[in-house]
Amino acid sequence: MDTTALRDAYRTLLDAAATVAGSEAGPSPVPPPGEWSAEQILAHIALLNATTLTTVCSVATAAVTPYDNRTSADTWTLDRMIALSGGAAGLRDRIAAQADALCGLAGTLSAAELDTPVPTLLLSGGALMLDQPVPLGGLISGLADSELPGHTRQLLALLPDGVPAAT
Repeated sequence: MDTTALRDAYRTLLDAAATVAGSEAGPSPVPPPGEWSAEQILAHIALLNATTLTTVCSVATAAVTPYDNRTSADTWTLDRMIALSGGAAGLRDRIAAQADALCGLAGTLSAAELDTPVPTLLLSGGALMLDQPVPLGGLISGLADSELPGHTRQLLALLPDGVPAAT
């Protein structure tokens, strides 16, 4: 699997996270009501990465593990991840290491492994988005094409007015 798009999506996300951390609003600007803070967004991504890495490793060992994103949206779990990682800077470091691991592993998977159907449950904002098998390659591509860019935009939306959002 060519992981160029995934690496680029992670780089763009981490650049946005660094921009937000260095903005006038401080390392974790206050989000609008009902939205996540920068640290919560990064914790969510770190949890998704861990879930994705677990799934990739399970497929590589021929023991498919379901992909379920519910814990990555749980507030208590997000707060625990923030604490365990040491805040925004630690989360950025964790995400960078996870990105290297995921891109490295994904680049070694065979076509058969990438085509392996993975039972998938995806929720967003408490609403069911998907409950069906998805090929492993589709889960990985979904990170690059949708999940990471969406959270990059979410991070940049936390910047105060007038602060350049270019990353």
